[in-house]
Amino acid sequence: MDEIQSEPNQRKATPPPPTPPQPLHQSDADEEDENVKQLDGCASHYLSMQECIANSNRDWKACQAEVQALKACMEKRRGNK
Repeated sequence: MDEIQSEPNQRKATPPPPTPPQPLHQSDADEEDENVKQLDGCASHYLSMQECIANSNRDWKACQAEVQALKACMEKRRGNK
């Protein structure tokens, strides 16, 4: 009987897991697009909302506190103009 020789076990290198994104903060607004810069005092609320949406798999319902905080900030800002 002929024996079938199997190839030696070869380990395949697995790539390292991706690094998680850095949290967004007020200071990051300088690096964001012009729309975020135009939010002035509300940029931190916007960035918090963005971070929540990213962390919750785009579940807006989970981020209602952040959405409402941004909404209140924007309404206050419009009222002061």
